[in-house]
Formats: sequence, structure tokens, C-alpha cells
Amino acid sequence: VSIGSAGVQDPNLISGVAERFGNQVVVVSLDLKKAPSMPSRYTVTTHGGRRETDLDAADWIQTVIARGAGELLINSIDSDGTRSGFDEELLGMVRELSSVPIIASGGAGSTSDFSAAARAGADAILAASVFHFGEVTIADVKRRLASDGFEVRL
Repeated sequence: VSIGSAGVQDPNLISGVAERFGNQVVVVSLDLKKAPSMPSRYTVTTHGGRRETDLDAADWIQTVIARGAGELLINSIDSDGTRSGFDEELLGMVRELSSVPIIASGGAGSTSDFSAAARAGADAILAASVFHFGEVTIADVKRRLASDGFEVRL
């Protein structure tokens, strides 16, 4: 179960699902955006990044993990769709805070971007448009990750 905006509106949803079905099924999707005024320098957004909240990203990450998140899907609103690479600073910050697996999203443009995201702390990496438009293939990404020393299923 992936929980995003609804979890921000009602954090009890996260703990309720985790308590009933186990945290292994709870993926909390976080659409995070740069916000220099926040302590972590990132804020939480909802509705696919269209609405900013007053939640600091680091505080929200700690909250969702405490409520039972089994994985975190980290989408950089600033990088999403740019094909300029994943937000490595954001991924590094989340890695330091997180005791659960992290899925990186937002910014893939080349095969090297996947290795950079893995080096920054991502346990898994999500991409869409680079595959949809045929700019890289999944096989290309797997070969690159393997050649850079990351374990992949070929």
C-alpha cells in the first residue's frame, strides 16, 4: 500500500494500515521540495507536489517511520521530469534519518544517474520517462549498475 497525501492529512492512516497488515506493506510516498527556510532545507508537498505544507521533511520522515512506514518513496519535486539526475543531497539526508529502505524517484536522465542515486543511499530506484521515451533501457541501467559495483538481477 502506498500512502502519500492522505497520510499527511491523516497520519493515523499510516499507523492503522501498519498495525492491521504489518509495516512491510506500507510504502509512504513523500513528494519533497527544496525550502531553504526549513531546518532540513526541504518541505513536504501534497497532491503530486502542487500543494506545499508547513511540514519539515526530516520531521515528517521520522514521524512516518515511527508510525510504521516499511519503505519510503522519495520523490524530489525539484528534479522530477528534469532528466538532470536525482537529488543526491536529499537522498543522503533521508539515508541518514531512515532505518527503512529508500526508493529514489525524480530526475533520471542517464544510466549514470541510477548509480549516483544508489551511492547517495537509495535501496531501489524508480524512473519513468527515460524508459517511456526510449532514452535508456532497463537492461542498460542494470548493466551500468552492475559495472559500478551494485548488485542487480540481470
